[in-house]
Amino acid sequence: MYLFFIIALLIIVSAVYSYINTRFLKLPGTIGIMALALAGSILTLIIDSIDPNVADYLTLLSKNINFSASVLNIMLGFLLFATAFNIDVRKLKKEMRPVFALSTIGVLISTAIFGSLLYLAIWITNFDVPFVYCLLFGALVSPTDPVAVSAIIKGSKLPSNTATIIQGESLFNDGIGLVLFVTISEIAQSATNDIDFGKAALLFAQEVFGGIALGAITGLLAHRLMRSVNDFRTIVLMSLALVMLDSVVATYLHLSVPLAVVTAGLLAGGRSINVDEKDHSHESLEKFWSLIDEILNAMLFVMIGLQMVNIPFVQNYWLPGLISIVLILIARWVSILLPLTFLRRSLNISFNSVNILTWAGLRGGISIALALSIPGTSPHRHFILSGTYFIVIFSIIGQGLTLNRVINMIYNKK
Repeated sequence: MYLFFIIALLIIVSAVYSYINTRFLKLPGTIGIMALALAGSILTLIIDSIDPNVADYLTLLSKNINFSASVLNIMLGFLLFATAFNIDVRKLKKEMRPVFALSTIGVLISTAIFGSLLYLAIWITNFDVPFVYCLLFGALVSPTDPVAVSAIIKGSKLPSNTATIIQGESLFNDGIGLVLFVTISEIAQSATNDIDFGKAALLFAQEVFGGIALGAITGLLAHRLMRSVNDFRTIVLMSLALVMLDSVVATYLHLSVPLAVVTAGLLAGGRSINVDEKDHSHESLEKFWSLIDEILNAMLFVMIGLQMVNIPFVQNYWLPGLISIVLILIARWVSILLPLTFLRRSLNISFNSVNILTWAGLRGGISIALALSIPGTSPHRHFILSGTYFIVIFSIIGQGLTLNRVINMIYNKK
C-alpha cells in the first residue's frame, strides 16, 4: 500500500504540473514540468527554514523515492525502448559513422578534457578534489541523456540529419559512459592509480557487446512473434515483455541494459509488423510507446526537480557548479569537433553543425542517477552531485529553451 501511495502521489503531482504548464506557462512539456518541480522544491526549502514540521509533509515524496534505482533499474529501459522503437532506422543507418564516433571516441575525449580542465580550475574555488574524482565527474556528465535529448528535440527546428545524429548518439553512448564511470569509480575508491586495462577491456566487451547481442536476439525474435499474430492486446504485452526480459536478463548476466533495450527497440520497430494493408498494428504500437514515453518523461522530470529537496548542500557549490557548466560545453564542443574533423571529407558535416550538436547535447536524469550512486562515504560526493545538478538544470532549461534560437542564429549567419 505504501508503494502504491508513493506512485499515486508522483502521478498526481506530474498531472498537476503538466496541467499548469499546458494551461498557463505554455513552455515545452518537459521543461515546464521540471521548472515547476524546481520551484516547488525551492519553496519547500524556504518553508523548511521557517517551520521544519510543515516541510516534513512537503518532502514526503522526494525523500521516499530512490531516484538512482528508479531511473537506472526501472524507468530507463522503457524510455530507451520507446525512443529506439520510434526512431527512423533508415535515417540512422545513413548517419552511423558520426553516431559511432561521437558515442565512443567523443565520450572518451569529453571525459578527459572535462576532468583535466576542472582539475586545473579547481584551485579558484578553494576545493581540494583529486584528479581521479574530476575524471569520475566527467564520465557521468559526458554521455548525452537519450531521454532529455528525445524530449527536447521533438519540438526543435533541428535539421533532419543533425537530429538523427544527436538522437542516435544519445542512444548508444551510455555503454562507454557507464563502463568509464564504473572503472574510474573503482579506482577512486581503491585510492590507487593502477589501472587494470585487461579487466576494463573485458568489462567493456561483456557490457557493450553482450548487451547488443542480447538485444539483437530478443528484438528479432519479438518482431517475428508480433508479426505472426493480429491481436493488438497480445502485441502490446509482447513488447512490454521484451523490455522487461532484456532488463532482467541483462542485469543477471552483467550486460548493458541500455544497449540491450535500444538494440531490441531498433530491431523490433525498424520493420513493420503489419501483415497486410488493412493491418495498422505497427502504427498503433508506435502511438502506444509514444504515450508511454510522454508519461514517463513527465514523471522523470518531476523527480529531477524534486531532488533539490534532497540536495540542500547545493548552495555551497555555486562557483564550482557554474564553472562545471562552462567546462562541459567546452569539452562537448571539442569532443565533437575532433572526431568529425576526420570524417568531414566523407560526410556533409559543417562547422555550424558542430555548434548545434554541442548545444543540443543535453544531460538529464541518468547523470543525476549516476551521481547519486556514488557512495555516501565518498568525501567528494557532494561536490560531484551538486555540480551535476547545476549542469542538468542548465542543460534542460537553459539549452532546451534556447535551442531553436541558437539554430536560427547560426543558420541566419550563413
